Amino acid sequence: MTAARARILVVEDDPAIAHLVAEYLGHEGYQVEVAGDGERGVELAREAAPDVILLDVMLPGIDGVEVCRQVRTFSDAYVLMLTARGDEVDRVVGLSVGADDYVVKPFSPRELSARVQAMLRRPRPSRSTDEPRDGRGVRRFGDLVIDAEGHEVSVGGVPVELTRTEFDLLEALSAHPRTVVERRRLLAAVWGDDRYGDDHVIDVHVANLRRKLGDDPTAPRYVRTVRGIGYRMGEG
Repeated sequence: MTAARARILVVEDDPAIAHLVAEYLGHEGYQVEVAGDGERGVELAREAAPDVILLDVMLPGIDGVEVCRQVRTFSDAYVLMLTARGDEVDRVVGLSVGADDYVVKPFSPRELSARVQAMLRRPRPSRSTDEPRDGRGVRRFGDLVIDAEGHEVSVGGVPVELTRTEFDLLEALSAHPRTVVERRRLLAAVWGDDRYGDDHVIDVHVANLRRKLGDDPTAPRYVRTVRGIGYRMGEG
């Protein structure tokens, strides 16, 4: 997706930061909307149908975590949380309710733009639901079925709703069954080669994924932890 077509929603209560981010992204060619509080952020997320939401955690009214929780009930936009340095709990909670990634304040507009570009480069499903399927790209792990082309997942025949990041992570793992995939490789595969920072984001998204798949981490059926290295799927 090109910048000229991409819609960005900035939810930030600090007018100076909101103006700086909006102006920079606007010059980059994005269509930018700004909300100064959580309630307005949810409204614009519904009305403007953004591709990416830049969401501050600390907001007046409802906070960024609750905004993300509400937005996830109707939108699959990428959500990038804006958090204060050291607020690890906020980052983990934000990721747990459906945010895709986070950036720590203070940040540069260039860094933020790079994160947005990396998200928009990730492929999105384009297949019509009416298009016939030939079975290719379907991966099975017991009663877990992953349709890599159709971006669909089911367990025991029951569809499982995943965020785009959760699906991309599952797709990257399932593409190499019985092979240990290192956290850094997963980070590059899902978030892009230019994603810098700690890889704790991987562990939080894996925990979310396991919860939605009904996969007990103490006796996993699908996603197995290889301590100190990464994760793998499949027996062996």
